[in-house]
Amino acid sequence: GITGAFHYGLQVSIINSPAEFIQSFIRETWLKRYGSSPSADMITLVWSFTVSIYSIGGLLGSSSAGYLSVRFGRKKALLLANIPALLGAALMGLSRLCGSFEMIMAGRLFSGVCGGLAQNVHIMYAGECAPRKLRGLIAITASTSIAAGKFVGFVLGLREVLGVEALWPILLAANAVPVLVQLLTLPFFPDSPRYLLIDQKDKEGCI
Repeated sequence: GITGAFHYGLQVSIINSPAEFIQSFIRETWLKRYGSSPSADMITLVWSFTVSIYSIGGLLGSSSAGYLSVRFGRKKALLLANIPALLGAALMGLSRLCGSFEMIMAGRLFSGVCGGLAQNVHIMYAGECAPRKLRGLIAITASTSIAAGKFVGFVLGLREVLGVEALWPILLAANAVPVLVQLLTLPFFPDSPRYLLIDQKDKEGCI
């Protein structure tokens, strides 16, 4: 769950670093397709939609968090959140190779779904699994992980790291790293005691 929050913070900040390169990519792709250069207003419109579509994905993910956390359990819901995250990272990472700025939009949408879903389920899962004395401390891990993700996103976006024209697709696909960490580690964690008792009627498993 912490990696889900980290992914959210990373994705929020990482898009700002290669902005000029992505806008240039949009302009070049448009010129190749239609034989004319797009207007400045069109570039601004496409770029604004690319940035804001993440929030639409977040709304979709948040709206489905309640159903998925009850239907599959908190842990499995967090694992399911990795699917759109990996798909989004792949789409954004391959966008320049495929010559499609629409893939960046789709990737941002899928990443938003992951962020919205993981953020909500993480708070439920962490709060329900934490010992009573540590419940407050565990609850703030969402905020600290978002802050850490934003920090790492800004660092990766520096020109000395990945914030250069040749590497911006790798920068956009970097959010796959925390997702893979979660996929490798989360299966070893227990499910929520509250989910086991109330939703699954598994008193022994809850204890």
